[in-house]
Formats: sequence, C-alpha cells, structure tokens
Amino acid sequence: MSEVLVEVWRGSFLECQHRGHAVVVNAMGDIIEFWGNPMEEILPRSSSKILQALPMVESGAADAFGLSPAQLALSCASHQGDLVHTSAVSNWLSALNLSENDLRCGTHWPTGKKTSNELVKSDEKPCQIHNNCSGKHCGFLTLNKHLAGDSEYVDINHPVQRAVLLAFEEMTGEISSGHGIDGCSAPNFSTSLKGLATAMARMGSGARGNASIRLVEAMAKYPLLVAGEGRACTELMGAIGGRVVLKTGAEGVFTAILPDEGLGIALKIEDGATRGSESAIAALLVRLGVANKAHPMVQKRMCPTLKNAAGLIVGGIRPAEVLL
Repeated sequence: MSEVLVEVWRGSFLECQHRGHAVVVNAMGDIIEFWGNPMEEILPRSSSKILQALPMVESGAADAFGLSPAQLALSCASHQGDLVHTSAVSNWLSALNLSENDLRCGTHWPTGKKTSNELVKSDEKPCQIHNNCSGKHCGFLTLNKHLAGDSEYVDINHPVQRAVLLAFEEMTGEISSGHGIDGCSAPNFSTSLKGLATAMARMGSGARGNASIRLVEAMAKYPLLVAGEGRACTELMGAIGGRVVLKTGAEGVFTAILPDEGLGIALKIEDGATRGSESAIAALLVRLGVANKAHPMVQKRMCPTLKNAAGLIVGGIRPAEVLL
C-alpha cells in the first residue's frame, strides 16, 4: 500500500525509487492529505523525542531544576556531539549533581566530523555525552530526580518510562501495541503514522497547555541544538524562520509541527533511506506553503544533485510527482 515518494535519477535513467507513507493531520486527528497507508504502524524512533520530553515539563521537573529553553530544545535533540552540544550536556549533568556515569544512553562516535576528527587527532575516545541522545537522557534524569526514582530510568517499568508511555498514548490518541529498544537503550513506543502526525499537530496547537508550547518554541528557537551544522532539521528550520519544528528519526522517519496552520506531518520511507525522508519532508513543506522551494537549504534537501568522484553532476534526487 506504499507509494513512490522519491525518485533517484542518473542522467535520463530512473535508477532508484523510495517508497513510503506520509500523512498530514490536524489537531482533531482529521486527515488532510495522505500518501500510502496513513495507518501504517511504525516505531517513530527519534522523531518522538518531543513527546518523550513532555512529562519532564508537565510534572514540574523542568521548573524545579530551572531548565532554560535551550535545555528544553536539547531534551528533544538528536545532536551530533559538537562542543555546543557536549558542553551543554555536561553543564546540565553538573547542575543535577550527576555525571556521565549516570547516563544510560551508551557511547558512540560523534556524528559531527570536526569533533570526531579532533578526538582522533588528540587520541581521545568519545563518552556517553557524545551520544546523540544524551540531551534526551538529561531530560529523563531531570524527571527521575523529581520523581525520586532509581537509577535505571530506561527500564520499561520505571516511573519515567511509564510517564512517557502515558503522554505518548494521550497525544497520539492510540494505545501503543508495543515497543522496541532504541539505539540509546530507551523504549520506543509504536504508533500509526496518523497517530504520530496527530501528536505533532497537538503539540503545535498547545493541546497540553504551556508544556507543549514551551517545547515547540524551544526547538524553533534553537535549531542548532536540535541537530547541528549541516543537518537537515537545523538547516530546514532555519530556512523557514522558526515557523515549523522538524525532527528526523532513524530508518526513514520524519515529523513536522506547523503551529500556525494547526497541522502535523509524519512520514516513513520503507527502505529507511535518509535521503528519501529528507526529500519528502521538504517537498511536503513546500506543498503546504510554509517553505520556499527556491531557498538553497530547501533545494539542498528536496532536490539534491548527485556528483561523481570527479565532481561532475551525474543526476539528482527529487520528490515524486504525487508530492508536488
């Protein structure tokens, strides 16, 4: 039931197609437009981080620990481990009287090339603070301190994760059928694309009062913290001037919050290709009139060129006609 959403051309040859599902929904849960199957059940992966951060704000934990808008943005981030991210995480942990050892996200090399190269040159290894989810985990730790929970806050039965599941189901309007364990060891709850888009529309419309508004405004104000230099979320949000909040997720997921229009978008590329999800989300933002097709950062994601090793343009990626 999926549709071709993105095409890859080499010269005059259609070399590859990325199939997927996408849906645009309002805060009432009404489907405005869809492609493929809007009820396709998925794991939203990192696209749901703003929902995972919601209990931290609603519980009063964010205010109890004096979190700034920048920290709220970081709690929703998939950052690339640059200094702007790691220093903020380190400072947050210190303010909680905690350390890197209290994180449960695991370690991976920072995805920011400059930071990764600097670690290699200085013969250093990354730590958990470099994990792209360390900001989200600081949010979990903040809520955990507020709830006086035990140290294993990623356990599915921990009060932190029970609070996340409750908020997730209330916002999506669906009972989750289950969960998978994400790359950062936290549970990731399943939902339909329609449910995920509904949750995003509700976040943008202030369905949870001040808590949802604060998180949305924080992400819009600090796009660099949400991802990083050269990343699609950061560049597209900057190009649109804070009118839209975007969040990617692993395996070809992308979500968008359009507060002024009262809409949410969720899409999933079946083969998990990031190039497909980025092209599709940019095309939908242009279709809905919130992104300027001519903007260089929109073109970079929507219709990127393909170059060979000699630097020659040999083809390009573009949205399928159904999205235009």
